[in-house]
Amino acid sequence: MKLLPMPSDMQAPKQKKQASADIESPCVRNCCLDYNDVCLGCYRHLDEITGWREFSDEEKRRVLRHCQERKQALKR
Repeated sequence: MKLLPMPSDMQAPKQKKQASADIESPCVRNCCLDYNDVCLGCYRHLDEITGWREFSDEEKRRVLRHCQERKQALKR
């Protein structure tokens, strides 16, 4: 039995993603969340970790700045 493709009007619309500069995730594969839901490996908040793939480049840069600020604050 040969399956026919689903008619285009019944398919889920494909979302267009904005071109990315391929900003890499700061994940260091050492995930351990503190009491504030901040990873002690990369210093991202849980919401920043789960939303990373959907963030624009500008949002990713903002997250990376926040990571550096958290890291510096914890070293004091």
